Amino acid sequence: MDDRTTVAVSGADNTGKTKQLGIMARRLGAMAASAGPLDAHDARWERIVERGMGAWWWQDAPVEEVADVLASSYLARSLHPLAEGAALRLVDRGLPMLEASLAATAAVREDLDPRRAADRAWQLLAPFADDVLAAEARERGVLLLHDEDPEVGTRLSLSHEASVTDTYAAYQRHLHLQIHRLAAAGRFDAVVVVAGRPVVAVQDELRRLLHPHHPVVPARCLPGVGVVALGGLSESGKSTAGEYLRTRHGHDRLKIGHLIETAAAHADIPDPYALAPVVRAELLLDGLDRYTAAHHYLEHLTVESLHEHDATAELRRMLGDQLTVVYVEATEELRMRRGTAGADDVKVRDEVKRARGAERIREIADTVIDNNGSRLALERHLDRLALDAAWPTVAPVAAPVNTLGLPVPLEAFLTVLLERATDGSEPLIDLLAVTGSGARGKYQHGWSDLDVFVIADPDRTQLLHQVLEGVQGELGQVKLGLTVLSLAECQAGAVTSRLLHVLALLGSGTLQPQWVRPGLLLPAPRPADDIAASVKAGIQAAVEIRRQLLKGAPDLRALYKITALLAKVLLRFEGVERAGDEEALADLAVFTGTEAPLPARARDNRDAACELAQLVLSRWTATMPTATREAA
Repeated sequence: MDDRTTVAVSGADNTGKTKQLGIMARRLGAMAASAGPLDAHDARWERIVERGMGAWWWQDAPVEEVADVLASSYLARSLHPLAEGAALRLVDRGLPMLEASLAATAAVREDLDPRRAADRAWQLLAPFADDVLAAEARERGVLLLHDEDPEVGTRLSLSHEASVTDTYAAYQRHLHLQIHRLAAAGRFDAVVVVAGRPVVAVQDELRRLLHPHHPVVPARCLPGVGVVALGGLSESGKSTAGEYLRTRHGHDRLKIGHLIETAAAHADIPDPYALAPVVRAELLLDGLDRYTAAHHYLEHLTVESLHEHDATAELRRMLGDQLTVVYVEATEELRMRRGTAGADDVKVRDEVKRARGAERIREIADTVIDNNGSRLALERHLDRLALDAAWPTVAPVAAPVNTLGLPVPLEAFLTVLLERATDGSEPLIDLLAVTGSGARGKYQHGWSDLDVFVIADPDRTQLLHQVLEGVQGELGQVKLGLTVLSLAECQAGAVTSRLLHVLALLGSGTLQPQWVRPGLLLPAPRPADDIAASVKAGIQAAVEIRRQLLKGAPDLRALYKITALLAKVLLRFEGVERAGDEEALADLAVFTGTEAPLPARARDNRDAACELAQLVLSRWTATMPTATREAA
């Protein structure tokens, strides 16, 4: 723990110093105290303000007087006692900023280059030098920079101003140069480059820097937490959407009013709704910050309902890409019918929301969901929303058909199929990939199917059928296992566990397509989602194994393959990935202590296949809890 009790955040204009300190102060509550503005620490400021600060600073007062007032104010603030009960003092602009601002002022007023301006600042501060150095040593200083390049930083500082005079522009240019000089000289304990990042991202970095030295500062601020904020008029479906995201995708579901009121109570604010929308957005952020700190495992949460346009805009500025604003809309007639308290109640609530700018949230929403259709359609939209945040997208790289090592007739079939399906300005498909043993160079004539995965829009189905009819003869007796999905189904996760695994393989690059539409981005399911989904495949495999075993004469090939599938699922939960049937069965045999020859014989011997299926099925059923047949 650091024995310094002052944290000073410095930086040029519009780097966000005041905002960052305000967020931290609100989170710390009574554990932190603001040192206050400079003009609260020297009585001369009142008269200066009355006369006009700009004229005093740039024209009327000698530079020596400006230096005296500034130095006296900085030093008086540094000596101000820490508030009772507080563990930390928060300062807007640390002691190095005194030197930087004086050097920049001298450079403009006396037409000095940066080096001479720095010397002039030290000359002006000579009467205070010992006290300034001592005060600086008592601070833990953090510098916020717009950019690593002072010229870029200057432009960014000025871009936030409504109007800029030549004098102010020159001052900012020199101020940035002096601040960068001090940073290079090691005058700050840490430097944070803002670089246009959201407020929360900068706050999180500040906390990571400060927490090891000052444990009272929380370790993080919403680290990587995705926030879905739902807006819309009354009875549009916001609550239904929030509940679906909770139950299907594991989002914590929070009420905005509760978060604001909880944060207001911590800050002793009696009526948060009497404050400006920007402050309410900050209170909402504080509520989210406290909640996520208490639930550190969170990745995603949902807040509802957005009523205020201005507060929503400020929340977006603070959270950046961590916030997804969703506007759910439905016709007035439909919303009136949904209202359980009657149409008049819906109208009254709509009036309140409209007065707060709720309808204008649609203009800044990331996603607008039309909820005039079925609940199923709403849920698919929400699946897409959740998976867009959870699954990255990749641009698959194609590998030519001739790299698969397939028999010549199958290679010819795929080549002709691709030529006809992708010929012309508008291809019939988005992607084609051989899967299964054919993709791994393990194709075995007479045993293997040719499994092919295709992504194509639904309206292409008939045309694709015509293409297949024209090339089917190339296959001979080989069974074609063709699976076609639309890109929309892939993006909404409306796929079986097996196809989810195919998408995961394509996303990781383990499986390469033989053709892909230029620019196509494909969702890449996370390994954890792939493994979790495979349980469903295991359930179905266990059912199918029993079905085969109960036949008088099981289909040897079908039994072998479904047994291998269940073995693969079991192995995944042992941390072992096996794509091939033979490898999976051999590995599971090792886990179960089964004789090695059994998996090899099971492919050609029905009795061995049944014995192996029973062993794998027993391994699966052993994972189930003991059944209870009588009431406790």
